[in-house]
Amino acid sequence: MNIKVISLVAAALLFGAPASAQVGKNGETLVYIDVASEADLAKLPHMTPALAKDLAAKRPFADAVALDAALAGLSADQKKELYAKAFLPLNLNSASEAEMLLIPGLTKRMAHEFDEYRPYTSLEQFRKEIGKYVDEKEVARLESYVFIPINLNTAGAEVIATIPGMSKRMIHEFEEYRPYQNIEQFRKEIGKYVDKNEVARFERYVTLK
Repeated sequence: MNIKVISLVAAALLFGAPASAQVGKNGETLVYIDVASEADLAKLPHMTPALAKDLAAKRPFADAVALDAALAGLSADQKKELYAKAFLPLNLNSASEAEMLLIPGLTKRMAHEFDEYRPYTSLEQFRKEIGKYVDEKEVARLESYVFIPINLNTAGAEVIATIPGMSKRMIHEFEEYRPYQNIEQFRKEIGKYVDKNEVARFERYVTLK
């Protein structure tokens, strides 16, 4: 099985997506740890089959700090090398400084700039603001580590499709139960199709605000 990354189709959709909340992307391939198979996790730098199994069993992770704690057996340098290849996308509007600093090469100054422009309403806004401090290539790299939660009641199918691991069937189910009155309704309805861990994973990427 190939390592799960943002598909070319999803990437193409994202370029054509409206200026709405969405999951980041760029031309590089960053493995999303929340959807990669156990076998593919084991292929990552400094991962063993045993560690990959443990990591898969602990999913979904609430945030990148929780992921980092699950990798406590790796050194700081080993984690840095791993996070250059695989990561858990960060919510641009709520990620803590501790989470941001797990992005390889991100400085405290840049973590401050990430925070400075909150709330983000689109990745175009992120590109514009962060592009004041780093070049286009670095903006693209940083973008692959982040997301802005999609609005459950207004996001188009092409935006929902950018959630890692999203299928056409689940896009339909996300839309089927609109309008959502609260997150509990989302959990109940989507829980008809996937288990509670997958519901919790999806929930990281959505909002009703």
